[in-house]
Amino acid sequence: MEQKLLTKHIPGMDPMNIQAYLDVEGYQSFFKAFKTQPLDIIGDIEKSKLRGRGGAAFPVHIKMMSMAKQKETTRYIICNADEGEPGNFKDRYLMENNPHQLLEGMLIAAYATRANKGYIYIRGEFDTPIKIMHEAIRQAKAHGLLGTNIQGSGFDFDLEIRSGAGSYVCGEEFALIESIEGKSGRTRVKPPFPTDVGLFGKPTLINNVETFSNLPWILAMGGEAFASIGTESSTGTKLVSVSGNVKHPGVYEVPFGVPIRDVIDTLGGGTQNAQKIGMVQLSGASGPIIPEYMLDLTIDFDRFEDFDSKTGAGAIIVMDDQKDMFNILKRISDFFEHESCGKCTPCREGNVHMSKLLNKFLQSDATEKDLMNLESLSRVMHQTSLCGLGQSAPTAVLSTLKYFRDTYFDRIEHPQEGGLA
Repeated sequence: MEQKLLTKHIPGMDPMNIQAYLDVEGYQSFFKAFKTQPLDIIGDIEKSKLRGRGGAAFPVHIKMMSMAKQKETTRYIICNADEGEPGNFKDRYLMENNPHQLLEGMLIAAYATRANKGYIYIRGEFDTPIKIMHEAIRQAKAHGLLGTNIQGSGFDFDLEIRSGAGSYVCGEEFALIESIEGKSGRTRVKPPFPTDVGLFGKPTLINNVETFSNLPWILAMGGEAFASIGTESSTGTKLVSVSGNVKHPGVYEVPFGVPIRDVIDTLGGGTQNAQKIGMVQLSGASGPIIPEYMLDLTIDFDRFEDFDSKTGAGAIIVMDDQKDMFNILKRISDFFEHESCGKCTPCREGNVHMSKLLNKFLQSDATEKDLMNLESLSRVMHQTSLCGLGQSAPTAVLSTLKYFRDTYFDRIEHPQEGGLA
């Protein structure tokens, strides 16, 4: 079931030794880029139909082309390696096991968009990835792969690591930019978008670890060959973080189009003690919660839009039927209340009130009016919050209101201790 590209050389590769990456033809795609016109590189990425792996699934070539067409000569590349979404750990896995694949992808993007400075923004708690990426950059410089006049090409590009202080909202692109600039991690009003006015007011290309790591493979195999993997709308492979009540939690790489049930049963080994699946949360804390009967849904960007969601970062969190849905929702709401930057009212105040309403259901003390208020509040937050944090904070509640609505009524009409009903 697995189809490995990004994880092909994991395990077995020494992440602290650049030679291990060179031995498996590492940086060959970057050298190939030197022999290719920048716009032709972007054209190949367009043929690949690569879409961002950070959650929004925006076509990568469109952002790169927008960046390449800018008249401003100072341009930046940023890798969003914050990965603060609970339930996701695949970007960390890539940095810890194959850091040079990420560096090569950033170099290709920089060459194609004529950027000369890059930043890798890593979550402050990620001590091991920070250490490994620092060493990878040092070794790349020592091999003439970063710095001035790289490989005699006349192309200059340097990289720097910045670490956040654990703020979830800094995973949002503008909050991340604000943080790198030394300001509080809060979003900005869009437009303009980063490729027009980004870091220090200059054009900036932002992608996450998994997205950049795909670029060496696209140049190596060709855009059309890459597009032949997966589905028509979602090409290539997807790294999936599987956790919760499964026998074999971990990071798996599968082609798009694989059913969620197969990932859970075949790769995750099914539930522990053969317990019945009660619900599954997709994409992490900001993703929808779906019932067991929907697990035949395939991993595909378009399919996930059927219930107003994205594949997100690729998390699959499995919960058995003994888990109290309202306990899960209350924890999620408390998390977003804590992580809200406070800039906009819908998110700042909405999460506080959502937590209070959910607590009523948790304590079997809710009324039908509470249910109406919860649904109305969730929709207002989703539609009016300034950034993705506030917009996605009520996703779990909205999805359970749709798929587990009877469970809400059970707590109103027939109070009980727990369970999915």
